[in-house]
Amino acid sequence: MAKMRKFFAMAWLCIRRPGTLFKGIKYLKNNGIKGFLSNMKSRAAFEVSPESVQWEVKPEKGPFHGDILFSILMPVYNVEEKWIRKAIDSVKAQTYLEWELCIADDCSTKEETREFLRNIKDEQIHVTFLEKNGGISRATNEAAGLAKGDYILLMDNDDVLAPYALYEFYKEIKKSDADIIYSDQDIIDQYDCHREPLHKPDFSMDLLLGQMYIGHLLGFKRSLFEASGGFRSEFNGSQDYDLMLRMSRRAGKIAHVPKILYSWRDLPSSTAANPESKPYAQTAGLRAVQEYLDSVYPEGASASETEALFVYDVRYPVMKPAKVSVIMPTKDHADLLGAVIKSIEEKTDYPDYEILILDNNSKEQKTFQCFKELQETYSNVKVIDAPFKFNWSKLNNLGISKASGDVFIFMNNDMEVISPEWMQRLAEKALRKGTGVVGGLLLYEDGTIQHAGVVTGIGGWADHIFKGMKPVHYGSPFISPMVTRNVTAVTGACMAISRETIERIGNFDEEFIVCGSDIEICIRAINRGLVNVYDPYVKLYHYESKSRDARDIPEVDFQLSYQMYKNYHNHTDPYYNINLDPESCIPRRRNGQKGIIL
Repeated sequence: MAKMRKFFAMAWLCIRRPGTLFKGIKYLKNNGIKGFLSNMKSRAAFEVSPESVQWEVKPEKGPFHGDILFSILMPVYNVEEKWIRKAIDSVKAQTYLEWELCIADDCSTKEETREFLRNIKDEQIHVTFLEKNGGISRATNEAAGLAKGDYILLMDNDDVLAPYALYEFYKEIKKSDADIIYSDQDIIDQYDCHREPLHKPDFSMDLLLGQMYIGHLLGFKRSLFEASGGFRSEFNGSQDYDLMLRMSRRAGKIAHVPKILYSWRDLPSSTAANPESKPYAQTAGLRAVQEYLDSVYPEGASASETEALFVYDVRYPVMKPAKVSVIMPTKDHADLLGAVIKSIEEKTDYPDYEILILDNNSKEQKTFQCFKELQETYSNVKVIDAPFKFNWSKLNNLGISKASGDVFIFMNNDMEVISPEWMQRLAEKALRKGTGVVGGLLLYEDGTIQHAGVVTGIGGWADHIFKGMKPVHYGSPFISPMVTRNVTAVTGACMAISRETIERIGNFDEEFIVCGSDIEICIRAINRGLVNVYDPYVKLYHYESKSRDARDIPEVDFQLSYQMYKNYHNHTDPYYNINLDPESCIPRRRNGQKGIIL
């Protein structure tokens, strides 16, 4: 029955979204039947089932008045009357009453469109007609010229606002005085059925550089918009992305309302239905990211396209020769140790590193033979005695004291390198100013995800999000595991921290014995004003717990961890989303709710 349900769910998806069928055929051609089936299986875990297509909507009671005027900008070009009517009706249905809708018609050639706009009689709706088609950036700037509001909001001419959207923004702005504010979103089709909710994290700069995840509903102070220079036509297609990147440099507070306030209309011509319908937007987005990097990192950070549309990979230069120290505790398990060292030495393309093996009371003769052979074979391998009772934190602190590197990579002995650039990527991000701890994509032996970032609050403690899923790019109901993003924490099985950061925030907390201190040092970095980063292009296998029984965790680790999570956002994670199930490592909506969450 489960297989039948998955089959009908995928069939339903293809019927309702013909673009998906064509993209599936293209994927099949490029990746073969095995890759195609694996991809579809993973995507099916995210997809909405047919019976949940009609979503519940729970509007706020109203009307509400306030002292903030919202100016909603709507560029229009040749949209069908029924879609723009629905869009405008959703604005007029707002429970918060202080708004104006500023429409700029970009010289539509459809008389139907122009006639509809000419007949609008509403004192809250202002319409201007451009005499010459200038593109979406110019049209939106013209709409902004009509605005008198304190905040500007962006809206496409065929999309829909939730009736309480403005009121939710008003409440958040009164609380935080946000310079920029955004919400969660979903997709709505031509039959007004909702699907693919996107429950976003709070503001994540690294995620924004990899993908314009902010999307809609996006609002900002009009003064910030004007100071940033408005929209630029050379970035048409990704003009919102370019503006958001530029405004982020000036913004103080960027707030997120974790509620679906905006529905992106899926029509055959829209990017929502078929991202490949606007290929110019891909290159415009890349140029926007690169220009941002040039302004912030004049030493030469660079962005490149990836296999996924509208996803970018950002690399940072290492300004001076930086040595990496790999710190690896071990006790016996010579076979695992020999394999991981061999994979590092044979697959790593980073030029300058050392490996410090911390021998924590090994007893087997073959282990000592392994130590001898490794040191004779590789001049950069050194074995250090650690003759004390196992304490993960103490072992790594010993490694720090013996290391000569500028960057420390703390690493388990049950791993295998996949991507040759793994060390380079960890080092360049760890050395980047403002970065705390960096981690990567760890896979089980079967190729499913073991680690793609840690979320606090999962299961009442903390856990690896996306665990057990295939490493494929798909973004609903949460951000894709294949995009670089900021996280609260990464696993101590493979984490990188610069020497400078360690000197700033301190060593591992030795009160933790087996587990918890990896999360604690990440949270400590955040509390000191740094950000932690997950990079999916850092790829390794992790044969989890083959060298130590994961059940052998002392009570003190639980006690310390509980207090730590309680103190950090009261068990919630700002880089996750409160609408997602805290009992599941696979992102899914809380309590199986189908409707828009208030």
